[in-house]
Amino acid sequence: MYMADEEIVTTEVTEVPAQAEALAVGAEAPAEAAAPGDARAPRGRGGRGGRAGRGGRRQSSRAPRQKSEYDQKILNIRRVARVVAGGRRFSFSVALIIGNKKGKVGVGLGKAGDTTLAIDKATRDAKKHLITINLTKLNSIPHEVSAKFGAAVVTMMPARGRGLGAGSSVRSVLELAGITDTVAKLHSGSKNALNNARAAIEALKDLKA
Repeated sequence: MYMADEEIVTTEVTEVPAQAEALAVGAEAPAEAAAPGDARAPRGRGGRGGRAGRGGRRQSSRAPRQKSEYDQKILNIRRVARVVAGGRRFSFSVALIIGNKKGKVGVGLGKAGDTTLAIDKATRDAKKHLITINLTKLNSIPHEVSAKFGAAVVTMMPARGRGLGAGSSVRSVLELAGITDTVAKLHSGSKNALNNARAAIEALKDLKA
């Protein structure tokens, strides 16, 4: 009985690796024996049916975004709080200037709960209030002008050969309008960039060819 048991145990131990090897060989045999045109041929990752053979990366069907003809400069971004019954609700206020540097410029203001939406609103508002400026052949203003908006008072005068001499947001308005050889002076102590920019816009509206 002991010998029989020992034989059985020996048979089981010796046959298990043989069975495993046979199974491994049997799994590889169809892949080697299969013909290239056989429908049962295995498909690897790099084959016609694999992921690498399906065109690689998926191409986006979204059309490329066209660049706007207007350049823009953000004057300020403020976080505004509104008190309601449940507490305070925050939103963002964005003031910016847009221009094509060819005589068109505008100032806009936008408010939204997200900065991106606020910038989009401000851009649309600025496009609604675009003005066209009568420039000279040297891209300067034809004569001296002055305007006031709120507490901001600005004066502009042509200055041939001096480039652009201006500060604060008035300089941004003149740059985006494409104006050179001009000097601008703020006569008020107002630090409000939006009011200074709107004062510059009001002064440019008074230009005559």
